Amino acid sequence: MTVALTPAEVKQWRRSERERLIALRLQQAADLRSQWTDKIAAALFSLLKEAKGPVSFYWPFKGEPDLRPMMRELAGASVQLALPVVVVKGQPMQFRPWAPRCKMVPGIWNIPVPDTAETVVPAILLAPVVGFDPRGFRLGYGGGYFDRTLAQLHGDRQVFGIGYDCLEIPTIHPQGYDIPMTMIVTQSGRVVN
Repeated sequence: MTVALTPAEVKQWRRSERERLIALRLQQAADLRSQWTDKIAAALFSLLKEAKGPVSFYWPFKGEPDLRPMMRELAGASVQLALPVVVVKGQPMQFRPWAPRCKMVPGIWNIPVPDTAETVVPAILLAPVVGFDPRGFRLGYGGGYFDRTLAQLHGDRQVFGIGYDCLEIPTIHPQGYDIPMTMIVTQSGRVVN
């Protein structure tokens, strides 16, 4: 039986769980994370190689799966790619086109972003997870950027949470603003929402 938490308790619990899960992810040996990432990339490639619209990736941060080699491979196969960009804190993100060797500049948290004002609307979004639950809800870094962005996107979108099996938790204690992923992709396969 799950005990209902107040919004303040959820906020505190998420802060603590976020710290624990990031530390757990970083405790994994780099070569092991690399092996896991290869398995994630193999599962994703079959889903993305025929993408009809832009695919939004992410630039890896704090031990997240590094999908940049697959980004280069998909770009070589003429799949249009994008990266999320925080333009204004507390607001939905924009998506800027990305291609190998495009000019990048430091964005929020010094994560590189494409140096262009051009934007695209992705058909598929890859969202790194700090944690995730069996219902497909994603625990992120706490800024609410992905949820805010997903809430304002219209039309059919597929959103794949990307992370390692060890980051699965029984629940993230979803709130009204949390949006479940289409699926979570890990090194052992897919946890479908």
